[in-house]
Amino acid sequence: MGGDILRTIRKNGLLLEKEIFELINSLDNNVLAKNFLEQIERVSGQKLITRNVLSNNIEYVRSFVGKLEGDEKGEIENVFVKLGISLEVRREGDVKIADNKERGDYKIFYSTTSNQKKLEVKDFTGNFRSRFQQSQRILMARQDLRRDLVSINKISSDRARLSVIGIVTEKHTTKNKNLIFKFEDLTGEIKAIVKFDNKEVFSKAEELMLDDIVGLRASGNRDMLFIHDIFYPDCFLHEKTKFEKESCVAFLSDVHCGSDRHLGKSFEKFLDWINSDDEAAKKIRYIFFTGDNVDGVGIFPGQEDVLNLKSMEEQYELLASYLRKVPSRITMFLCPGQHDAIRVAEPQPIISRKYAYQLYDIDNLILASNPSMVHLVEGKKEFKILMYHGASIHTFINEIRSLREMKAHRCPAKAVREMLKRRHLAPVHSEVVYIPDRDKDPLMISEVPDVLCTGEVHRLDVDNYNGVLIITGSCWQAQTSFEEKIGNIPDPCKVPVLNLKTRELKIFDFGDEKEIGRWM
Repeated sequence: MGGDILRTIRKNGLLLEKEIFELINSLDNNVLAKNFLEQIERVSGQKLITRNVLSNNIEYVRSFVGKLEGDEKGEIENVFVKLGISLEVRREGDVKIADNKERGDYKIFYSTTSNQKKLEVKDFTGNFRSRFQQSQRILMARQDLRRDLVSINKISSDRARLSVIGIVTEKHTTKNKNLIFKFEDLTGEIKAIVKFDNKEVFSKAEELMLDDIVGLRASGNRDMLFIHDIFYPDCFLHEKTKFEKESCVAFLSDVHCGSDRHLGKSFEKFLDWINSDDEAAKKIRYIFFTGDNVDGVGIFPGQEDVLNLKSMEEQYELLASYLRKVPSRITMFLCPGQHDAIRVAEPQPIISRKYAYQLYDIDNLILASNPSMVHLVEGKKEFKILMYHGASIHTFINEIRSLREMKAHRCPAKAVREMLKRRHLAPVHSEVVYIPDRDKDPLMISEVPDVLCTGEVHRLDVDNYNGVLIITGSCWQAQTSFEEKIGNIPDPCKVPVLNLKTRELKIFDFGDEKEIGRWM
């Protein structure tokens, strides 16, 4: 093995499983081997590189092997086969490679969704430890926090100015309207206070939720800290990717096939347009469906009374009949939501073949986990789209006063901004059902996307946060009795279309007035 590879292993503090070491050792090209190690660490977030790590990041592995040529490529493919890692296309499973025939214009990174053992308390504590370490690495890169940064157990009894990184474990308001928090890191815990009269910092502190991981500039000692400023991990997109060729992406959500309020005529209008000679329609190369593709069965009490299609098979057949009409030039990415035929706990695996076998025969449809990161590729350029159905949007609105006061269900992109600020899709424990992962919190936003697209709230909304475009999806369902009861007014049949060359966003309305009017 070349010296460069050994230096890479030592420099990055990597540990390699024996079989992986032999795989890297079999590469004659040291540059490729070094790049492989560095990239698999970046993509996986793991220092211990095992077969499971490669399997869980099979998209990157496959793209790496695809760059090899001749005998070297064949030899490496054989090594992977011996490791039990198939580089062939699979259309079902917790981690799969989706192949769009001969088009190498995207990469898809699935969430780790396997859960093959009984969950224990240590799985949840391990998940939080992993999340803390991921967030800590991001926060430590900030110049504002590097000065006087200490772990909590190193805070002395002498008053000093310092920085700490901690997770919020308690939050209280005193009779004088001050806010008192308890923060914890891997070494200990400490109380901290924000005075009511410090308006700027107090407004930041008010928005802190339990389980938020933040950096603090403060003064004080081990008995109490006085907070001077608060820093979130935060997302910053410093360079906006633009493609050379003009191609577009459409974003749809919450189709709710099978509901008696499903707007089928309106969806057919969209399909007619996507197949037309309209110049805007002809430029579309990708469509993202961000969950709740069907209405489901048994999702809530009495649902059978509001279903036109009473079984999952019928509902997915209707969905498949729509998707078959999408031109083959367009690649579709489709993730589940709470109404789909898969577990509710996040990350959600791809939709099960058991109930949605019809979807597996559509060649230009890529089934994705919820969440998933998709890189659209043009040459060396990659446009990154993070798709997440958005179950946690309600938590952000309920927990953050400013969002409640602005009635953010009507402008849900404001809630999605909070995900980007925290670099986490659902930070509050127990508010969203999730499957913990001791190695890497799968709901962390580890890579800053160009676009974060969601669904869930049934209202189209668009915003921009530090260069990241936020799109919350419209729906294809008229207002339900439940929505009417809670005052949620849907904004159906709107399709935002993003131009990857200009980053211009246009919104098209396919609502059939007569169909929608039936329910108003």
